[in-house]
Amino acid sequence: MASPISWLSVEAIVAVLALITFAFTLLFCAVHLFIGRLRFLDRLPRSRWLSAAGGVAVAYVFMHILPELAAHARVLEERTPLGSHLAETTAYASGLAGLALFYGIERMVNASKDADEAAKKRADRELFALHVGANALLAATLVYLLDRDVNNDPVVMAIYGAAVTLHFLGADFGSHKHHPRLYHKVGRWVLVAATLIGWGAAMTVELPELWIGSLVAFVGGAIVLVTLKEELPAERESRFLPFALGAGVYAGLIAAQKALV
Repeated sequence: MASPISWLSVEAIVAVLALITFAFTLLFCAVHLFIGRLRFLDRLPRSRWLSAAGGVAVAYVFMHILPELAAHARVLEERTPLGSHLAETTAYASGLAGLALFYGIERMVNASKDADEAAKKRADRELFALHVGANALLAATLVYLLDRDVNNDPVVMAIYGAAVTLHFLGADFGSHKHHPRLYHKVGRWVLVAATLIGWGAAMTVELPELWIGSLVAFVGGAIVLVTLKEELPAERESRFLPFALGAGVYAGLIAAQKALV
C-alpha cells in the first residue's frame, strides 16, 4: 500500500514529517511540564489511564523494538567480524544494558527511602540528578528515533508518537512521585531541554546505522523496566484489564498497519 504522502516531492515529505515530529515533541514537552497538574492520575488503586499507558508502552517494545533488534543483528553480522550468533547476542545485550541501568537507578532510589532522615536528605539530590539524567537520555533518544522506519507514513508516525507520549506519561508520573519538589523546580525543565535536543539532533545529525540499532535496543530495555516497575508493586494496586486493553489495542494497530503495507 502506498504511503498517504508518496505523491509529494522528497522535500515536501521531509517537511511534513519534520512538522509531525515537532508537533509530537511539543506534546512530549507538555507532558514533562504539566504531569504534576494531572491530579486524577495520583490515586489508589492505580489510575486506569496509567495502566493503559503502560500496556501501550510494553506493546510498543514487543511490536516495534524487538523486530528492530532482529534487523540490527543482521546489520551487525554484515558489517562487523561478528558471526550470526554473536551478532544476535550483541544486539540483545544492548537491550539488557538499558534494562539493567534503569533497574540499578530504581534500586538506589528505593534504597534511599529506608535511610535515616539525614542520610536521605544528603542522597536525595544526587539520586534525583541520576534519575532525571537517565530519563533525559531516554527522552532525547526516543525523540531522535521517532521519525525512523515509518515509510514516509504520517499515520505510522502518529501511532508510534502516541506510544511514546503514553510512555512519558507513566515515566514522568513516577519521577514526579519520587521527587515532587525537585521535579517541579528542575527536573521537568531538564526533560524538556533533552526532548528539544533530541528533535534538533534528529533534524541535523545522521548517526551510523550500527549506533542507531544499539540505541533502539537500549530504549527497548529501558521502557520495559520503567513501565513494569510502575505496574508491578502490589501497593499500587495496578489494574490488569486497562493494561491488557492498552497493549491489545496498540498491538492490533501495528498488526493492521503492517498487513496493509
